[in-house]
Amino acid sequence: MKKFIKKYLKFIIGICVLLGVVFVFVTMPHRSSSLETGKLKDWRAASIERRIAAAKILTASDTNLDLLVACVDKMATLPESADMPVRDAAELCFMGIKLKENI
Repeated sequence: MKKFIKKYLKFIIGICVLLGVVFVFVTMPHRSSSLETGKLKDWRAASIERRIAAAKILTASDTNLDLLVACVDKMATLPESADMPVRDAAELCFMGIKLKENI
């Protein structure tokens, strides 16, 4: 009887450890609150100060931040754009701004 209890106790502890590892490595990274790695639906909910800070981080530049934020705001209002990453939208806007400056 004692061997039976030890065997199943080890089995239950093993399953708990496995579930803990799955929880930590699978579900925790998805709960990121960083605007830079978020989606455009997160962008719309953020304050203007947070948007400007995210634009600074994404472009590593202080020039044309107002124009960049306005461009990403415009992209966030487009239909079916809620799942687009903020990083991609900021990159598109930044490249557009740079092209406009050089032409």
